[in-house]
Amino acid sequence: MTAPQDRPHVRTEVDGDVWRITLDRPETGNALTPALAAELAAALATRPDRTRAVLLLGNGPRFCVGGDVRSFAGADDPGAFVGQLAHDWHQVIRAMLYCPVPVVAGVQGAVAGAGVGLVGACDLVVCARTTRIRPAYAALGFSPDGGTSWALARALGAPRALDLMLTNGVLTAAEAHLTGLVARLVEDEDLPGTAVALAHEVAAGPIRAMVRTRALVRRAATRTLEEQLDDEARLIAESAADPEGREGVRAFVEKRQPDFRNAR
Repeated sequence: MTAPQDRPHVRTEVDGDVWRITLDRPETGNALTPALAAELAAALATRPDRTRAVLLLGNGPRFCVGGDVRSFAGADDPGAFVGQLAHDWHQVIRAMLYCPVPVVAGVQGAVAGAGVGLVGACDLVVCARTTRIRPAYAALGFSPDGGTSWALARALGAPRALDLMLTNGVLTAAEAHLTGLVARLVEDEDLPGTAVALAHEVAAGPIRAMVRTRALVRRAATRTLEEQLDDEARLIAESAADPEGREGVRAFVEKRQPDFRNAR
């Protein structure tokens, strides 16, 4: 039998149009290690071109509890170790943010530390009702990483994000849904099926237009309306000229469902 530390920390599989990536260290709550960061980055980089969406899942009762604190304690130079891990993890976050196809996640149990930033980097997040989300950095005497401060400030606003992070607070799944940190809230037993179905629904859509939409939404909070209008005009022109846009218009005129999968 393969020892937990010797088996891959991330599993990948093609599920039709969907590239499914599963964090697979359930015995540690899918805690972040250098190996997990490297394998997740590789999984994103090796997505087969024929897949049209990414689905991110966590094996076991907890989605991702953040950094592996035991490895921090065992490091000869904790500052250098944690700094390098943050650097590696940030490459993962960037790969998620700029993924050329939409990214869907299904989260359950516990989401903590850098796992919060991972959730914030996804496009659509389905959350199980009993999930608890805790930044947890204050308990270690750390400041946040992994885009956690960005994700929480964007969803909650600065005052509530600071209250959560400075007091080592916890968000319930209902609160995360109400504030917009996660898109959908489902019963625990419905999480796997709902996340898979949503990923396939997204994969059947106009993915290039979705990626343009993602860029517009993420930039909106930091730009003026004039800047946003200019970008909207540029990107809708790109979409109209794109085979997806042409197929969508033809389907509308012909009163049929568009076939975005075969729009080239």
